[in-house]
Amino acid sequence: MKVSVLVPVYNLERFIEPCLESLLTQQVNFDYEVIAIDDGSRDGSWAIMQRLAERYPQLRALQNPQNIGLARTQKRLLNEAQGEYIAYVDGDDLALPGKLQTQTDYLDAHPHCRLCYHEADMFDDETGATIKLFTRDFYNFRYLRPVGDRADLIRYGCFVNASAIMFRRHERMGEAIDEGCKIILDYPWHILNLSLQPGTLDFIPAVLGRYRYHANSFGGQTRQSAERREQSLQDLLRACDNAAAFGAEPTLIAQGRAHHLYSAALYFLRQGDTPRFTRLIEQSVADVATLAPGWFFDDRHQLAWECRHDPAQVAQRLFGETV
Repeated sequence: MKVSVLVPVYNLERFIEPCLESLLTQQVNFDYEVIAIDDGSRDGSWAIMQRLAERYPQLRALQNPQNIGLARTQKRLLNEAQGEYIAYVDGDDLALPGKLQTQTDYLDAHPHCRLCYHEADMFDDETGATIKLFTRDFYNFRYLRPVGDRADLIRYGCFVNASAIMFRRHERMGEAIDEGCKIILDYPWHILNLSLQPGTLDFIPAVLGRYRYHANSFGGQTRQSAERREQSLQDLLRACDNAAAFGAEPTLIAQGRAHHLYSAALYFLRQGDTPRFTRLIEQSVADVATLAPGWFFDDRHQLAWECRHDPAQVAQRLFGETV
């Protein structure tokens, strides 16, 4: 088996059929399987999966006996996978024609590459309109290297769309899933994957997938809850810390943590939550002060810290907005 595509499913009856069909109708010159696991959905997701499995022999539709959560479902998906290469697609996203062939050809041609990812079109579920391109419009895109590594993830954050990855099979795949993370699982997964099988992280600029934004998507839920964004931040910090056990430089980890704290501070500033902005921007500098005194991620970070007691000025100068 050349490729295994992993798809977790939980209460996705409105989205799972187009997702799976976008994968099952890919034109390729190799054998592949799509493994979808229903994690105890309370809607019609499982019935849809069973119906599709009758039509498409390459679909393996499985079900957890009870809801066990995304992390443990991902581990089961990895245990079930037989492919030389592993792809992952969230059950509410879409693969575009050529996705599997393009990524497989890339890994075949680039033995140094351990994990590749492609550009993704982030679109509004209600209108179908493009909101942005996930990586090209990432706020740190100008710093990204087309051929990077684990350090780029730690330095620059979540610029890889979860449904855009394909990586090489390795013996310790299950160890790359951090069950200690509560909300964000893809970012720590990528860091641990590249820690367990060091190599490059390569970008394919072609748009080969669509990331659906809706009320229950990650982004949609986060915008409804400051506490959820705070928990997401803790997951991001934990992901950076995880790299320490695999030889990542302490200064790099401290700088990565500082960047995530700074990024979260700006998020809360745009939400008008100035107390959280001030607390996090101060923590972003304190966290890195011992190992890299005077370090800032960029001039925006420095400006936000220097003007932290005047959030309105920071918002005006960075966003052209008032808070």
